[in-house]
Amino acid sequence: MLFPIGHEDLRGRRWPVITIVIIALNVVVFLGTHWKMDEENSKIAQATWDTVQLAATHPDVQLTPSQQKIVDVFRRQYPAVIDDIKSEKGDTESGLDEEQKAAVAEQAQIAATDLGKQLDELERDSIVKNYEYYPDNTNAISLITANFLHAGWLHLIGNMWFLWLAGTVLEDAWGRPIYAVFYLVAGVVALLVQGAAMQHSIGGVLGASGAIAGAMGAFLVRFPKTRIKFLFTLFFGFRFLRWKFLAPAYAMLPLWLGEQVLSAFVPGMGGVAYWAHIGGFGFGMIVAVALKYSGVEHNVNQAIEAKVSWSADPRVEKANEALDQNQIDVAIGLLNSLVAEQPESVEAHTTLLQAYLRKQDSVSAQGEAAALCKINLKAREMELAFGNYEEYTNIGGAKFPSTEWMALCRHLEGKQNWQRAAAEYEKIATAYNGEKPSVYALISAGRINLKQLGNTAEATRLYREVQNSPVPHHEWEDAIRKGLSECGAEASAPVMAGASPIAKPN
Repeated sequence: MLFPIGHEDLRGRRWPVITIVIIALNVVVFLGTHWKMDEENSKIAQATWDTVQLAATHPDVQLTPSQQKIVDVFRRQYPAVIDDIKSEKGDTESGLDEEQKAAVAEQAQIAATDLGKQLDELERDSIVKNYEYYPDNTNAISLITANFLHAGWLHLIGNMWFLWLAGTVLEDAWGRPIYAVFYLVAGVVALLVQGAAMQHSIGGVLGASGAIAGAMGAFLVRFPKTRIKFLFTLFFGFRFLRWKFLAPAYAMLPLWLGEQVLSAFVPGMGGVAYWAHIGGFGFGMIVAVALKYSGVEHNVNQAIEAKVSWSADPRVEKANEALDQNQIDVAIGLLNSLVAEQPESVEAHTTLLQAYLRKQDSVSAQGEAAALCKINLKAREMELAFGNYEEYTNIGGAKFPSTEWMALCRHLEGKQNWQRAAAEYEKIATAYNGEKPSVYALISAGRINLKQLGNTAEATRLYREVQNSPVPHHEWEDAIRKGLSECGAEASAPVMAGASPIAKPN
């Protein structure tokens, strides 16, 4: 199973209010309708099947228009089912005289009339028949309401998660009014495409997936290079295996669309509104191209930037004035009071860093560079975080906080910058020699040298070093032995803590 669990552009400039409202509406509607819809669907399915059986065994019964439509669809799409029912009729009525057959026909007509009334009542009063979208009986309001109905918890949760991934960034890029209208129209277009492709279907269509497919199509056009994080799971024997990987939108979303197109043409792949997905996706791409090249998106972005433009805390402004007057300690005092209240204030930490540099307090300046790196990592501003790290090293820092340092290394691996990643891991091992982070850093550097750089000699050295480390590393023994084995080296027993890693001859 392959499932998206995030992407690089989830952080926006403002709260995604429209997306949150849409999700909340879907949840509220689901909680208020799904129990009743389950009951209604059960009744409709039973009445539909009873009608088909009755019409197949008694072709002369008078049916209501709704019943006749159901029977016609079954005769056209499932002729084998009708034939099976007819063959059973021959067995059940064989041996009856004409009077008995007439009585059976009369009872069949009564049953057909009762079923017709039941179906008509369901069409008039039920949520299913009034608010789901039926291609064979289009109800204008259902083109909106069907997008807020779901068949079950998995259906709802899956759709809302996809909406969160694609919708939040589109809302940030396009603004709330355009995004809200786009979402509703995408849902309508998706249903109409489904209706056009399946115009003789008697099944209802519900769910937000058509509108969300529109958001996915727009995401592909608007953020083609954004890397999406996927979780791949597999049951193998009695083991549950899972992998996480990153792939760009331009590679994965067209694959998803291709799957929908293929499924739409494969017989027996019912139960999913593939044509709604295809129509919504195409509509989203067209709208995204139109907004991008018409200049509308640019104008919206300027308006949003004007609304969210930053206004500095008065203490930052006073601190800058103090620095201009060379009152460095005054500026530091103001900024420290702000940091105490707002620990993640980028402006306060940035100005503090400059103040400490002017004061030539390199230790405090290093602390501010590390704090800024932590804030930017949390915000997924990786390039800014790297800039903070490099500033830390430029002012003499050697032992960067291990958690942030490791995060920067993993990002380098994600970018496939293997040489830099391996070098940084070795720096961590040196800086934290004799401490727990050195173990993970050495193993990571060894793995990169072995798997990515093909440098088995260096990988062997690194695995040997961690194997002989006095730091407890029992949980890593299997990884170390496996690494040495893949290097072609003998996985010798580790040297005990306190012993010399290399035995010297007498």
